[in-house]
Amino acid sequence: MRGIVLAGGTGSRLWPSTISVCKQLMPVYDKPLIYYPISTLMSAQIREILIITTPSDQSLFQKLLGDGSQLGMEFTYQIQERPEGLAQALIIGADFIGDQGVALVLGDNIFHGVGLGHQLTSALDVEGAQIFGYHVADPRKYGVVELDSQGKALSIEEKPSHPKSQLAVTGLYFFDNRASSIAAQVTPSARGELEITSVLEAYLKTGELNVSVLSRGTAWLDTGSAESLHDAASYVRVIEERTGLKIGCLEEIAWRNGWITSQSLEELAKKMGSSNYGTYLTNLINSEG
Repeated sequence: MRGIVLAGGTGSRLWPSTISVCKQLMPVYDKPLIYYPISTLMSAQIREILIITTPSDQSLFQKLLGDGSQLGMEFTYQIQERPEGLAQALIIGADFIGDQGVALVLGDNIFHGVGLGHQLTSALDVEGAQIFGYHVADPRKYGVVELDSQGKALSIEEKPSHPKSQLAVTGLYFFDNRASSIAAQVTPSARGELEITSVLEAYLKTGELNVSVLSRGTAWLDTGSAESLHDAASYVRVIEERTGLKIGCLEEIAWRNGWITSQSLEELAKKMGSSNYGTYLTNLINSEG
């Protein structure tokens, strides 16, 4: 399975902060926001990732992440000329997906929790679509999925005025190889966008929309507003300072996955200089020595 990170959009809810800096390049505590969704795909053992950006930001992402070879991965890049809906990522990435399944993650979503990697890897061979529900206090802000007593999806709605459940659909989606062709048939919504909900509805109609509810010990953070971006940074800081372990550290994940050697990790640590991040990587090597 291949992965797509959608890092386009204007970030208008964060203006003026994102007028000159892409939201996904802004720091969430000690690392760029884009690190977190990439780490989510890595935790699912996905090594080939397409990063979709705006035309003006692509070179900045390439400077930050390179081609992925330093992590034992492969990063490729494509442009989203205009933000015309989440489902557009499946169309843009059709050639990249090829004959594989695909995991799509939004570039401003952070996932963290014990057992998350196992839950994600179980979706790698999905037949149909796999989404992840998360219990929220106010589901009117999100896409909402309704389940029956057996955990099967009954309905899915985008930001409903009267939600049928409190399960929000998170910004992480696993699809089989039909996703791009289904997205290509989606009609733009009233707001002129290709809604990911429309793709999910197509799978729902055929009984192939699978739902996995994230456990209460899992954190899902959507960083689309100034308040939620601040909350995410505070969350990451508290967890990292109390545990001494980093969230979303790409180099560590690649190393623990066996994609790079300890020598490679040491070289990556040196490139970070005397930063706390570089020191952390160095300490990882020493602790295993």
